Amino acid sequence: MAASGSPLHPFAAFGHSNYRRFICGFVCSSATLHMLAVAVGWEIYERTGDALLLGLAGLVRALPVIALAMFAGHLADVLDRKKLVVMTQFGFAVASGMLAIASGAGAPLWVLYAMLGLMGMARAFNGPSRHSLIPLLVPPRLFQNAVTWNANVFQFSAILGPVLAGGIIAATGHAWPVYLATSAGTATMACAVWRTRPAPQSRRAMGNPVEGFFEGARHMWRDRVLWGAISLDMFAVLLGGATALLPLFARDILDAGPVGLGLLRSAPYAGALVMGLVLAHRPAFRRAGPTLLWSVAGFGACMIVFGYSTSLWLSLAALAVGGACDQISVVIRHVLVQTRTPDHLRGRVSAVNSMFVECSNEIGGFESGVVARWMGPAFSVVSGGVGTLLVVLGTARWVPALLRLMRLEEPATPGPEGPNAGSAGADRAGATPGGTAPDAAGVPAGEPEAKQFQVTKSPA
Repeated sequence: MAASGSPLHPFAAFGHSNYRRFICGFVCSSATLHMLAVAVGWEIYERTGDALLLGLAGLVRALPVIALAMFAGHLADVLDRKKLVVMTQFGFAVASGMLAIASGAGAPLWVLYAMLGLMGMARAFNGPSRHSLIPLLVPPRLFQNAVTWNANVFQFSAILGPVLAGGIIAATGHAWPVYLATSAGTATMACAVWRTRPAPQSRRAMGNPVEGFFEGARHMWRDRVLWGAISLDMFAVLLGGATALLPLFARDILDAGPVGLGLLRSAPYAGALVMGLVLAHRPAFRRAGPTLLWSVAGFGACMIVFGYSTSLWLSLAALAVGGACDQISVVIRHVLVQTRTPDHLRGRVSAVNSMFVECSNEIGGFESGVVARWMGPAFSVVSGGVGTLLVVLGTARWVPALLRLMRLEEPATPGPEGPNAGSAGADRAGATPGGTAPDAAGVPAGEPEAKQFQVTKSPA
């Protein structure tokens, strides 16, 4: 929103052709990638009946993101981001097409995993380049509006995609038509991004990608507010997740069956979508730091309610409200990441952020499963929610600069290196520590990165 705090039209970002082209392509790509995630799970379980192999599919796609994060973020800052997004979306399209051929031919399961691995490699490079491209597509004063609509489109896609995939599989009895649809959807986004005309990108000469990665990490570490926001989300994801246990809750606790499981999975997205629409019609945040902390605390409280619930409707309500709380934190966090990061570092900072989220989601799912194995699923979810509340209290205590943050558009001032950097700057006339004044609008790609029940985690 405008720095003055005056409200903009709710659809202001759509007034720019660059954003319209991007968002039209994004809805096609995001929805079909959600379709693919459902179809892959259905096919693997249909062929093997092995839940462990289902988990392996997610790991195969996540490991390349973690392994290639350093190099991917570096390339997003030294090469043309627009071209990288186009190439990675075409990479999705090619891998999805090959997956359709392999599925239709009844190829061995390892071939499907190989295609998923290729998509994971494309995903590793797509995330940082796509995140850091969008600030070049809209004016700075529209960045929060664009953030909100990007998140809204993601939530809409996350609701629509699985429904479409289920309908296609039920009608055809096969997964390969869904993979073909994914190939078409991601190719559509590649073409849409190719037609955009982003602002000039601040680029630096090719250097050591390892040094570049740690340069992005050092920037996050020096900025007290940025580091606090990202670490808050990382530990909330690690402790407060419920997605890995939803099948158990649906069958053994709520007695809801597969239909109930589908409702449980869609509830967080529905809550997030409603909140996103509310945020799009409201002015910019005026107490952004406290709002971020309260939203994460609300998420933790919802997980506690969900863990204790034995009613399907109460569980759905808890997940939906938790998704709404998560949507608030997603918008604030992504705006902070983009506006408090110089343009030449945005790709690397986005890569560090993506790696943290990937690690915390995978480890968080494992942690939930281990605790549930020994202490029961209800204890696992409730203790995670309590842990999330403790993380919020600790963040408020140890990162007071985040608690004092008011407007997201506050100009940032550089602080000394170290975890307390910028605290003093935050006390002066609304200054924010450790970054640079926003030179472009920052918006997320709507994925990535969210609580473990995957309100905003994209399968792409």
